[in-house]
Amino acid sequence: MSATLKEFLESCHTLGTLRLIVTSSAAVLETKGTIEKLFYAELGKGKYANMHKDFFEFHLNMDAIEEVKFEAGESKRGNFTTYAIRFLDEKGEPALSAFLQWGKPGEYEPGQVEAWQALKDKYGEIWEPAPAQI
Repeated sequence: MSATLKEFLESCHTLGTLRLIVTSSAAVLETKGTIEKLFYAELGKGKYANMHKDFFEFHLNMDAIEEVKFEAGESKRGNFTTYAIRFLDEKGEPALSAFLQWGKPGEYEPGQVEAWQALKDKYGEIWEPAPAQI
């Protein structure tokens, strides 16, 4: 598929509430929110997708994302399936992970799992975005 990461991100509003996770060598930052009302900027370091929310800001260098990967797995705590989208960098490591967020363990928002599956069906389990455009 030759879609851009911008097109993909614009489709992510269908996923509802997500747990967005960024991990560095010394910290993990997690926040809950929806991906919506994105705006874009081109800086010297790349083309960025941006989002401002009440309690966090989001800035993703789309040029640094080489692959997008859909993963379903078993929860580390509890007996239920988790659904994630990994935005992988040039080393194949997650630059950003977006998990469907549950209320009670294993209870997702209505239509959330179906929206995740629809995106996976459209883009494939592992997808390489076309060069970023804004």
